[in-house]
Amino acid sequence: MISTVAAWLAFFLFAGTMTYAGIRDVVTMTISNRLVGALATAYAILAPAAGVDLATISSSSLVASAVLACTFAFFAFGWIGGGDAKLLPVAVLWLGADLALHFVLYASVIGAALTLVVLQFRQAPLPIVLQRRTWSNRLHAREPGIPYGAAMAPAALLLLPESHWFSAFI
Repeated sequence: MISTVAAWLAFFLFAGTMTYAGIRDVVTMTISNRLVGALATAYAILAPAAGVDLATISSSSLVASAVLACTFAFFAFGWIGGGDAKLLPVAVLWLGADLALHFVLYASVIGAALTLVVLQFRQAPLPIVLQRRTWSNRLHAREPGIPYGAAMAPAALLLLPESHWFSAFI
């Protein structure tokens, strides 16, 4: 009973937090350390409580650590933002080692489409209805990067039903 409740809680917490992170990244162009830290902490608590076996937790942690090393290298080269560099490995941790490559590929494809849309948005004049909105001016400016949290969120949501979290409900 407790493991089922923990699995449901984890499932909705991860889905909700990733959705929030994606929206927040578009609005503020940031992904907070608190959000990423809360997701990592919640995984450490909820995975064992939901009955996720030690082998799955270990392999997920190992792959997430490798992804973290890669994303920090990408951050050092200026290819991605710091929030993206932290959110991606935490999402891999939650989804599991088996879905890590799928997640990175989904996020990359969605991110490429998002990049094209944002670049087109930045080429066009900002509509009057959006000119008074801070978030739209920030997104329209040419200096900031692309809010890849908005690509990671749908990628995670697409794969979540295939993860070990969803198997607890079947």
